Amino acid sequence: MRREATGQRAAGLGNGQHAEPFAHSVAALNAKRPGLLRWLAYVALVFGAAWVGMQLFYFAQIAVWNFADPQSTAFMRSDEARLSADRPDLDIQHQWVPYDQISRNLKRAIIASEDANFANNNGYETDAILQAWERNKKRGHIVRGGSTITQQLARNLFLSREKSYIRKGQELIITWMLETLLDKERIFEIYLNSVEWGNGVYGAQAAARYYYRTTAAKLTPWQAARLAVMLPQPKYFDEHRNSPYLAQRARVIARRMGAAELPPSSQ
Repeated sequence: MRREATGQRAAGLGNGQHAEPFAHSVAALNAKRPGLLRWLAYVALVFGAAWVGMQLFYFAQIAVWNFADPQSTAFMRSDEARLSADRPDLDIQHQWVPYDQISRNLKRAIIASEDANFANNNGYETDAILQAWERNKKRGHIVRGGSTITQQLARNLFLSREKSYIRKGQELIITWMLETLLDKERIFEIYLNSVEWGNGVYGAQAAARYYYRTTAAKLTPWQAARLAVMLPQPKYFDEHRNSPYLAQRARVIARRMGAAELPPSSQ
């Protein structure tokens, strides 16, 4: 009996000895938890405030473009840095021209090629986005984005060429801002003056001079169709101007141009 009692006391002592450090660890963790949670909340608040501030910057910048023309875009600035490092013999070619000094041939060709419903959509084409999503899933990586003209402009103005769903989400937010703050004609005017058309070539005027030694106002239907086809891969087609695909696709776009609907005039 004495041995059993002694054994029980010893066992109880052993359990207590093991339980005591564990209890201290739990108590220490509970004591640290409020500090950890406060730190995580602070970090979340900082990132949240930075994100909101960035959206407000985009919103304010776009609002200003009702009265002033953009002087450069994110794509232009990244290209300028790249060219200065890799091709110091090349400069950014860009010259802003008013909307009415850009050929209707080019306007119709781009709408026929890039966004047939541009005049009537709200900046998004849900079916195109879903189709791109399905294709990307099959490929295992992002190959298409289903972008409208407004989405392309959002990306060119503010974002990078990186393909990711995070960037796509930001692109959709900026697209909403563009469609909310600007009318369709102004969106198209900025697009025509900002879109990339070759290695360091930006905007319709620079493209017309670079490829055809003419002005944006004097582009013929055939020239306009070829320029429109180049837009998804401007650097590639800059170096492959005799591509059979370019010629074949330009013929298709030239046939569709007559049916392309331009955005209503804001005047």
